[in-house]
Amino acid sequence: MILGIGVDVVHLPRIAALIARRGQERFAQKILSNEELQSWRAIHERDRARFLAVRWAVKEAAYKAMYPTVKPTWKDLSFWSLGQEFNGSKPSLSYRSPYPDTSVGEIHSSISHDGEYVFASVLVCQRTE
Repeated sequence: MILGIGVDVVHLPRIAALIARRGQERFAQKILSNEELQSWRAIHERDRARFLAVRWAVKEAAYKAMYPTVKPTWKDLSFWSLGQEFNGSKPSLSYRSPYPDTSVGEIHSSISHDGEYVFASVLVCQRTE
C-alpha cells in the first residue's frame, strides 16, 4: 500500500544563493546525513552545489510523501546516486527512523537534471508486518 507520493523541483541558482548566505559547509551540515556529508566533502568543488540541490529536492519530495504520518528531518534521510556506495545499483533513498515503530516501508525515488533544474519524485510504501 502506498503511504504517499512527493515531488520537488529545485532551481540551482536558488541553492547557490542559499550557499552564499549560509556558507557551503554550514548549509551542507544542515541538510546532509553524516554519510552524505563525507561523500560531499570528497567530491570536486564544482560538483558540490548540484550534489546539495539533488539532496534538497529528493528530501523535500520524501517529506511530502511521508507527511503527516511521519515527519522526517533532513538527517533522517540519505540519498545515494548511481554508483555511490551501492556498487552501481539504481539510486536509492533510505530513511533511518529515530523511533523503533515506523510505518515507512520501501522508498522509491527518481531524480532528473535539466540545465539549472533538478526534479525529484519519491513514492513511499507503508510497511507491512
